[in-house]
Amino acid sequence: MSIADNLLAFTFAATLLTLTPGLDTALILRTATVEGRQQAFRAALGINAGCFLWGAAVAFGLGALIAVSELAFNVLKYCGAAYLAWLGLNMLLRPRRSLSPLETDAKPTANWFLKGMMGNVLNPKIGIFYVSFLPQFIPHGQSLIAWTFGLVSIHVVLGLIWSLTLIRATQPLALVLRREKVIKWMDRTTGMIFVLFAARLAFSKR
Repeated sequence: MSIADNLLAFTFAATLLTLTPGLDTALILRTATVEGRQQAFRAALGINAGCFLWGAAVAFGLGALIAVSELAFNVLKYCGAAYLAWLGLNMLLRPRRSLSPLETDAKPTANWFLKGMMGNVLNPKIGIFYVSFLPQFIPHGQSLIAWTFGLVSIHVVLGLIWSLTLIRATQPLALVLRREKVIKWMDRTTGMIFVLFAARLAFSKR
């Protein structure tokens, strides 16, 4: 395959991966609905920062350790499952009832950036995917580091476009979606999704 063919094939595969509903989609939708678009955008930036960290791990060989070491995979897997379960249980047991202006767009915070990034970094499935997926699209004889970060950048751009689309889609319904009952329902639903993903991750195999 030529370089152009590799890039087109990867872009197509990464687009399908991005559009597949998962934890990231649930996190962004819930955050945009309950806390506003700025917080949701921070969560999206955190998720994509996690992609770059996994890309660095793959480029410099750390991702290969996760792929071949059962112990390293399990440690990261259980840490990730525990983190997701903690987030989910907090939403299930302590759902919000209302929002103040400071909890939406008016108060900048790195909180959701960190949550988005940690949720991505502590998911070894992302590392396994990058280790097994990215090398297939790197032309023979090309720089592993340059191509890895280039391909991850394509994935990140697609992820940001999709995230912005999701965030934008929630805005026309913002007033309805921020009512007390809806906020509680969104928190509990997202919390349940997080707990299910935590269980799935904890019992998953490579």
